[in-house]
Amino acid sequence: MDTDPERFSTTSRRTFLTAAAGAGTAALAGCTQSSTADQETKSITITGSSTVYPLMSAIAEEYRQNNDNVDPTVNRTGSGGGFSNHFCVGNSDFNNASRPIQPEEEQLCGDNGVEYVELTLATDALTIVVSEDSFVDCLTVEELARIWESDSADTWNEIRDEFPNEEIERYGAADTSGTYDYLIENVQGEERGHTSDYTATEQDNQIAQGVMGSENAIGYFGFAYFFQNPDGLKAVGIDNGNGCVKPSLETARSGEYQPLTRSLYTYPSMEALSEDYIADFARYVVEQTTNQELVAENVGYVPLSESTQQEQMQKLEDAIEQAN
Repeated sequence: MDTDPERFSTTSRRTFLTAAAGAGTAALAGCTQSSTADQETKSITITGSSTVYPLMSAIAEEYRQNNDNVDPTVNRTGSGGGFSNHFCVGNSDFNNASRPIQPEEEQLCGDNGVEYVELTLATDALTIVVSEDSFVDCLTVEELARIWESDSADTWNEIRDEFPNEEIERYGAADTSGTYDYLIENVQGEERGHTSDYTATEQDNQIAQGVMGSENAIGYFGFAYFFQNPDGLKAVGIDNGNGCVKPSLETARSGEYQPLTRSLYTYPSMEALSEDYIADFARYVVEQTTNQELVAENVGYVPLSESTQQEQMQKLEDAIEQAN
């Protein structure tokens, strides 16, 4: 789990993740803290996905600049780690996720009386990365599965004869991550699972650094982390049976990049939404989901369409009404 002491700050596209790597988390406890002698700062605790982290951090920073008495803090715990360790036991107000909440998490929330609403934030192209000097340009879905399955290949020439007889070095998401879950569900399948022979982390920048350091390395993370730091990395195209498709905002928006195009979510709790200041923040989050500059140009995800945003806002307003 990431608990970096510094806050995220909105930056240029090229410096974004340098800031985000040391960005924004505060303690996962307490509702308010003293700001001045005559004013209290109200905290909003947000846990969950490292993939959603750059987007939610950017939104939180924009909101904080115009609301001095509200402090949304964003923590990278992984989608599953956030649900299991924080949100579904009543210790956070929102949980971000790079895949939908799972049945066992729904059960845990239910057992603890935590009600919530699912809100879609953006679309991501889950990106497979190699070193810019790598011999890998495109992989079929089956080749990708063989690299990451439980009984995975040891060397690259086991994946394709023309690849060198060199050990595969893997960097990927920890098993608390929604990205880890998504890869299993949409590439390997449950029966093939996920290899344990890899460097696992919730720090996506560590994945990038590891992959940059070796021509024999491969990793995966949300598109924002490649979008912000393309130097030293190469995004691998994926052939789903209709030719090689590179991840991009355009191929994610069109749905052409399959099976790795996915929705990103946040889950505010109903109890949190009963607080006016948290409901106001939640509305702001949904309002920003169509912000092309923030979502696409600064972060690197596909914004929602106007119609989808309206659907999400109506879902949120219904939940706020129910909460009150």
